[in-house]
Amino acid sequence: MLAVETAESLIFQAVQTPDAAIELEFVPLLEAVDRILAAPVSSELDFPHWDNSAMDGYAVRYDDVATVQADRAVVLEVVEAIPAGVAPQKTLQPGQAARIFTGAMLPLGADTIVMQENTQRQGDRVTILIAPRQPGEFVRRRGGFYQAGQPLLMAGIRLGAAEIAVLAAVQCTQVPVYRRPKVAILSTGDELVTPEQPLQPGQIVDSNHYALATLVQQSGAEVLRLGIVPDDPTALQLAMEAAIAQADVVISSGGVSVGDYDYVDRILEELGATIQIRSIAVKPGKPLTFATLPDKLYFGLPGNPVSALVTFLRFVQPALKRRSGLATGWQPNFITAKTDCDLKSDGKRESYLWGKVTFQAGELCFSPAAGGHNSGNLINLAGCNGLARIPIGTTAIAVGSDTSVLLMQGIV
Repeated sequence: MLAVETAESLIFQAVQTPDAAIELEFVPLLEAVDRILAAPVSSELDFPHWDNSAMDGYAVRYDDVATVQADRAVVLEVVEAIPAGVAPQKTLQPGQAARIFTGAMLPLGADTIVMQENTQRQGDRVTILIAPRQPGEFVRRRGGFYQAGQPLLMAGIRLGAAEIAVLAAVQCTQVPVYRRPKVAILSTGDELVTPEQPLQPGQIVDSNHYALATLVQQSGAEVLRLGIVPDDPTALQLAMEAAIAQADVVISSGGVSVGDYDYVDRILEELGATIQIRSIAVKPGKPLTFATLPDKLYFGLPGNPVSALVTFLRFVQPALKRRSGLATGWQPNFITAKTDCDLKSDGKRESYLWGKVTFQAGELCFSPAAGGHNSGNLINLAGCNGLARIPIGTTAIAVGSDTSVLLMQGIV
């Protein structure tokens, strides 16, 4: 069995980031959500585009109002009103002010904003009651946020709401992104049926297929669903060849242990693959195959439902993130939480216990799932959002202690 860190390193080294010259495509702005930017973006615009007001108030010349004191107000002539979206028409002269609103363009001659709360208006005159603290107060200067021509968004980032907003602001309506990697999923086993089929004695529903398809989609890849393959070497080889031909990454579940019907490793070798990993010192999930072919990756996951999920989150998801084009090495999402009961392991492998992470009294707490932690128990996995990690060589983590938890989904 390989140590977890060794397995991670082997997988990371084998995953190649996409080549933008080959795998770049342009998509409409709103179709770029959660995609990976494939080319840097800059703008010919400054941000802000022009000096503008950060407050509702009056645009003034600082020299006119710097002498305001508690017993000596200053009265200015209001020469125009400037709402947002309207260009100023006047150049302020000494003794003049312009009514201005948040986001509106500063008129020529003005250099400072006085909040309306610090003024008193009467007709076309405004009395400045409190002096600005300094010149330029409440003015957002042109180029203060971003100067034209500078790098704006770098290649290799995931495009979330903030990045989509920035792209919209710079009028980038066709976004250069990496093609989504294609991931083929197949399940092996004579005992498996689809959810639509009636169950016969000895049969089980192929739930792994649906869990893995969901996880692949959440990882930003395109899913190719290839269904169930029986425990027949010829049928399995044909299915694996088809999967490898169609996809960038292949994920199969089952058939990677040492049983009489476990054919995946043997077929991979016959297909010319290099098997990098056959088992990892992790529980659940020891029997995991990782193999490489020219420009292809193959993950053979265990058939037990929890084992398949744990190994995907721990080893496959980081590989898919890197293969999608993320510039920085993506790591599993571990957080620290206090356990609300004793956690136990035999210490022989890095172990994971599933449960729920919640906020309690201002801190994160982990509660193991009721009903035990059997790798075949899919039922008590529902509702869980975290996997508590017990390091190899550790047999217990006491109640109230900090523990590392791999988040499966968000904390509610």
